[in-house]
Amino acid sequence: MGSRTRCPGIMVVQMDSHLSPDPVPTVADRVLPGLWSIPVPIPNNPLGHTNVYVFETDRGPVLVDAGWDDDTSWACLTSGLTSAGLDAADCYGVLVTHMHPDHHGLSGRVHAASGAWIAMHPKDAVMVGRMGQAKAEFVDEVGALLLAAGASEDEIVARPRARPEHLRSRAPMMVPDRSLDDGEFVDVPGWKVEAVWTPGHSPGHTCFRVPDHGLLLAGDHVLPTITPHIALSRSDRDGDPLGDFLASLHKVNRPDIGSVLPAHEYRFDHLDARVSAIVSHHHHHLEALVATLAGGPKTLWELAKGLAWNRPWPDLDVMMHRAAVNETAAHLRHLTRLGRVARQRGIRPITFEQARSGVSDPVLPGSGRSH
Repeated sequence: MGSRTRCPGIMVVQMDSHLSPDPVPTVADRVLPGLWSIPVPIPNNPLGHTNVYVFETDRGPVLVDAGWDDDTSWACLTSGLTSAGLDAADCYGVLVTHMHPDHHGLSGRVHAASGAWIAMHPKDAVMVGRMGQAKAEFVDEVGALLLAAGASEDEIVARPRARPEHLRSRAPMMVPDRSLDDGEFVDVPGWKVEAVWTPGHSPGHTCFRVPDHGLLLAGDHVLPTITPHIALSRSDRDGDPLGDFLASLHKVNRPDIGSVLPAHEYRFDHLDARVSAIVSHHHHHLEALVATLAGGPKTLWELAKGLAWNRPWPDLDVMMHRAAVNETAAHLRHLTRLGRVARQRGIRPITFEQARSGVSDPVLPGSGRSH
């Protein structure tokens, strides 16, 4: 995905092309003997870089994620490997935490250079095969989704527009040729590495546990100061991604994890404290939505607009509004599963109320489902 924007509780996607990435060294950092971290830049993105982790094996390097598909990013990945005494042409495999382009984008180049296998959870792999090129008309589709959520036409017209470079075409990402299964010990010769399925940020998000060293390679699942975007997915329209995410946090929160190696920001310890903080802030937003609905029915747009974001609501562009609406819908979906709120049947725009008799799920705007 793009960057995650810090706010008091919910993170949204942001791509700010006017911000240059922080200077990123292309020298690999040794985590421990035989395990390296390479910061691979995400061009024109305030998040800066993706941490690509590299296991040395007697079959060649095995990467965890590969980074954004860009010539500068590729140069940084290859020079980082060289600094560790490794070569992209010798790569044995790539373990992909999830299908977002800042993680999976360069997998195809690694495969082309080395013949490396590419492994991903099947719930994300199927999405890679469906992804098309970004088109400028997508902004118009976003406008339709916001109208369905309850935005007025005047509000949409007044919003800053996403910059055209955000929608530029990208080469299709490689469809993985291996699957990751929850609990399997993956093909990293000389290392014991367990795949841990952690849905939420994406349906197939997967972390990797290295039990002999007390490490969790966490992808975007647990980050030190920000949290990943959680939204309803067209690939799983009946799902509860926030519920999945919260359950996945508890799943990885093990006392034998000493250090967390995230895909963004920096390595950290004290996993239990970080999990508690993330769970707490999502619960805060759940309670804020329930409290708002105590005053009467509200549209999805009104509910999203009433939450605290990292910038004033009028300053967010249409793409960030789309992300905010979708994340709010994910929180409402979880509340319906708890029996605390319900969607009003047959009402447009999409409107919610406190649950009375029966529970109705929120729907991703534009998904085609109706109640």
